[in-house]
Amino acid sequence: MKSKNSKRLDSIKAAHKSERTRSSTRMEDYLEIISELVELKGYATTLDISRYMNVSAPSVTKMLQRLDENGFLEYEKYHGINLTIKGANIAQGIRQKHGILLEFFEILGVGFDTANQDTEGIEHHLNPKTIKQLRKFITFLKANPKIIENFKNL
Repeated sequence: MKSKNSKRLDSIKAAHKSERTRSSTRMEDYLEIISELVELKGYATTLDISRYMNVSAPSVTKMLQRLDENGFLEYEKYHGINLTIKGANIAQGIRQKHGILLEFFEILGVGFDTANQDTEGIEHHLNPKTIKQLRKFITFLKANPKIIENFKNL
């Protein structure tokens, strides 16, 4: 029994060692929001980001400055916000993860609102290998609709 508990503790320790910081998760959220806004409206403003992130405008400004310093976007106060290639790639990766997870939850029969909420909670924390396997599994299930039907009838 003791070794089982030890393995679990080692597993938790390893997960926290490799887990990204809350800060990088927050940065990814900002990049994702900026990308969505630019796609939707052609531009993103501090006020728009503030509204979607539920944070104050000064908090957005601080994060935009940080993202700029780290090379994820080009930000000039009172001017436009442009994602760099580095920032756009991260935003696109998060959007892809989001889509894959939503599709998976849809197959499971989870309602859209719940699926979207759950996705926002985990999309930043999954290993790319896990996402790749989920994509393969979804493709397999879609190629075999009878399996999905049988699952839904459980």
